[in-house]
Amino acid sequence: MKGWKRETLTVNGFEVEADYKESTVEKVFIPLLKKMDEIQKEKGRRILVFLAAPPAVGKSTLAEYLQVLSKRREGLQEIQALGLDGFHYHSDYIAGHEAVVDGIRFPMQSVKGCPETFDLEKLKKKLDAICEGNILWPVYDRNRHDVTEDVIKVEKNIILLEGNWLLLKDDGWKELKKKCDFSILIRAEEEALKERLIQRKIRGGFDRAEAEDFYEQSDSKNVIRVLRNSQKADVTIRMKEDNDYEEEA
Repeated sequence: MKGWKRETLTVNGFEVEADYKESTVEKVFIPLLKKMDEIQKEKGRRILVFLAAPPAVGKSTLAEYLQVLSKRREGLQEIQALGLDGFHYHSDYIAGHEAVVDGIRFPMQSVKGCPETFDLEKLKKKLDAICEGNILWPVYDRNRHDVTEDVIKVEKNIILLEGNWLLLKDDGWKELKKKCDFSILIRAEEEALKERLIQRKIRGGFDRAEAEDFYEQSDSKNVIRVLRNSQKADVTIRMKEDNDYEEEA
């Protein structure tokens, strides 16, 4: 498409085709990278940037693209993109435990992906350690559907951490924002995310009815929770109907 750039990226171990408008790259993404660079130089130490967003807005792909873009642009420091999903509880723990969500007790497996299925204390310790030196970071292996510890070496001076729950207002989570130096929130319309999530399940083998049921029982709750219960970020970006992004005033 004219005026768009297509990138082939590796996201969570899978090859992904990502399309971004050239104008968005220049007016939104490059200024964000410049801001991160400016903050790091002002502070003279490793900085931590949060990129929070609901499911299906393309945050993992965008984080990977920003990492690639930072390598290409002269005058910018290279950033390192990391994900929150490596802090899910391990699958054997999830299989044998329950989670309390909105006052209701569920088998943890049935609500996997919500904040209650993450090891928050482990995350806090890692975020404290990340400012002290080069550490190893866990990842969520989407082939094994489980966490693999100590996979990525954290070594850059600008760390971009992406995840659904990084700006959550809930007790325990809300303290995380104090650990970051700059925060970005992506917003979108609930209905647009609904169809994207349903199509994701259909591609994974669900029929339409199964995908819609899964959305109502699980995905919709996570979408609403991020959109309605996240703290204010330093910068808010909106995903538009054409899947492009714009910065909110």
